Amino acid sequence: DHYLNMVKTYSNCTVVLENLEVTYMEDDHDLSFLRSIQEVGGYVLIALNTANRIPLDNLRIIRGHTLYDSGFALAVVLNYNKSMRAGTTELPLTSLTGQSIGLSLLCPGRSIPSLIMTSHCGNSHILGPNQGNSKCDPGCFNGSCWAPGPEHCQTLTKLNCAQQCSKRCKGPSPIDCCNEHCAAGCTGPRPTDCLACRDFQDDGMCKDSCPRLLLYDRNLHQLVNNPDGKYNFGATCVKTCPHNYVVTDHGACVRTCSGDTYEVDEGGVRKCKKCDGLCPKVCNGLGMGTLSNILSINATNIDTFKNCTKINGNIAIIYTSIHGDTFTKAPKMDPAKLEVFKTVREITGYLLIQNWPENMTSLSPFENLEIIRGRTKRVLLSLAITQLTITHLGLRNLKEISDGDVVIAKNPNLCYTKNHHWKQLFKSNTQTARLENNADAADCGMQNSTCDRMCTRDGCWGPGPTMCFACQDYSRAGSCVDSCNLLEGVKVTCCILGKEKRVFCKKRCCMKRYYMEFNSKNRWSISKEGSKTVLTVELFTFGNELNSREESSLSWNGIT
Repeated sequence: DHYLNMVKTYSNCTVVLENLEVTYMEDDHDLSFLRSIQEVGGYVLIALNTANRIPLDNLRIIRGHTLYDSGFALAVVLNYNKSMRAGTTELPLTSLTGQSIGLSLLCPGRSIPSLIMTSHCGNSHILGPNQGNSKCDPGCFNGSCWAPGPEHCQTLTKLNCAQQCSKRCKGPSPIDCCNEHCAAGCTGPRPTDCLACRDFQDDGMCKDSCPRLLLYDRNLHQLVNNPDGKYNFGATCVKTCPHNYVVTDHGACVRTCSGDTYEVDEGGVRKCKKCDGLCPKVCNGLGMGTLSNILSINATNIDTFKNCTKINGNIAIIYTSIHGDTFTKAPKMDPAKLEVFKTVREITGYLLIQNWPENMTSLSPFENLEIIRGRTKRVLLSLAITQLTITHLGLRNLKEISDGDVVIAKNPNLCYTKNHHWKQLFKSNTQTARLENNADAADCGMQNSTCDRMCTRDGCWGPGPTMCFACQDYSRAGSCVDSCNLLEGVKVTCCILGKEKRVFCKKRCCMKRYYMEFNSKNRWSISKEGSKTVLTVELFTFGNELNSREESSLSWNGIT
């Protein structure tokens, strides 16, 4: 429900980092949740509403970092339904002071209802019946107001200032000048008296930059940690970045690392680290780079994802992705092209799939996907799977959905779905999973479309021992097994105890120390997993006796 999504998104929110779009609000909707919003980083769009009043009373500044339709920081348009004879008549933006609206100008002598803001007053358009006759109160400075009446006069904090004021003021006198770091006006001369900050806000004080993370120690002649250091997050200084953002050495919270760095986890903090040689291949998804204005994956752009391990941005697969688009002249896609996503392990934005080849029973091209970060979302969603004919999801390596909600709906053949498992993937208590109108559980049972006996009660992504969320006993090479079978003459890898998810072999399966001959049939490798060194050994034995040449021995104690 659009209204409920709006309430969830903006309740108790004071700063909107990107754009604010208030649309399709009706008169019976309680819009009081909008009153908390004080700052918007992008544009504000108020459109297609029939609610009588849009209460953005406390909105102080629209920064206009991105503009609606490439030109508008504030757009108020089509808020009248002719057939219903209802529309928005009150838009009390009384805290929004003059020229605190990005690149837009306010037009003297006109009230705001149903006005679309432009950079030229002559090109503004009054929309809706008789709204053009609304006039500002004669006492309003420069004839500017938000609605008729003296209480709706627009407060101007730049046009009516004394000559001594460098930027803004709260009145015409020289003692009314605001601090140079203020935007949108002030209540006094100090940087703590600003209504909004021009650059950065640090615990109520406006500054031109956040406190640096490192300071120069003149005694040690080196850089040391600044105990008061903070990160830039939008126009705010924060002690720690939100859990779903990446920390840079330059003291910023970012969504993606720069080209010569890659994302790592150090002590639970996501950081950008310099690549040692070639970086892992990171590709732009929808909404980023050359795909910034592209709606979906299709036959013309899918090859750009070849050999990508990480996608910065979003993936959306819709009807025109598979069947082509006559409007954009995109041809039909060969379903085999979707296999390009098998190398992808991380998506920083959202994954949306609304159409899928009918001969594919699962989302197997995404079987190696491990993390969906949800740094950008579709409405509130970071994962949406709807209206497909698949029988199981097959996302067997998915371990985390960092932010955003999940919806799996209207997939009539989809079995192997459980609500409670998704909570284990979430990083926040506010995240939700909605699974509805999929295959009936009873029908799935009748078809024997149930989890393998080696899976735990947590569930599975599909049929067979390779699809378990967790193993009852052991995991070997991505498949759940009953035992390690090290001495039964088969090629095996070091076992992982399923429930504890760590490298370990029980004594009943494995001896503590093995001796092996290094030949073409025996292979071993050492890899790093965070601070741990993991030794993986692949043995090939003949009968029940392992080769016992002591000079080529290898100890299991090397596993940590």
